[in-house]
Amino acid sequence: MTVLVLDNPELMARAAQVHNSDSQVNPMDESPRKPHQMKFHFGFDKHRLSEEDQAILRQHAAYMKAHPEVTVSINGHTDSHGPEEYNAFLSRLRANSAAKILKSEGIDESRIEVVGWGSRKPLTNPEDSAANRRLDLQYHSEQMAKAQ
Repeated sequence: MTVLVLDNPELMARAAQVHNSDSQVNPMDESPRKPHQMKFHFGFDKHRLSEEDQAILRQHAAYMKAHPEVTVSINGHTDSHGPEEYNAFLSRLRANSAAKILKSEGIDESRIEVVGWGSRKPLTNPEDSAANRRLDLQYHSEQMAKAQ
């Protein structure tokens, strides 16, 4: 609502009061929002997350605490270098590094699924190694499950 008040201090004061009461913070608005970053990338043969990525995962944990109906799948991936057996192992290490952070922030293990895909699901072409060394988060909720 827009109020135009010219040269009337009393009306200006009332308009300010109305505006202030309309802009009071709703406790529901304080609920953490789901962070936009859902992909996290790794260096060659690495499985540790950067400090920045760890901070974002803590934001994901806060979102999950505020939304107990939500579960998450953490999908670890590798590039196509090396034997597939090792890549499967490394992809699970990557996914577990994220799961460990969520658990340390109080998210129950039953709400976290860890999957290691190795190099079987590249994000781009297999030659784009840096893009394929990653983990992806996928959220699920009871409402989504019922819709399927």
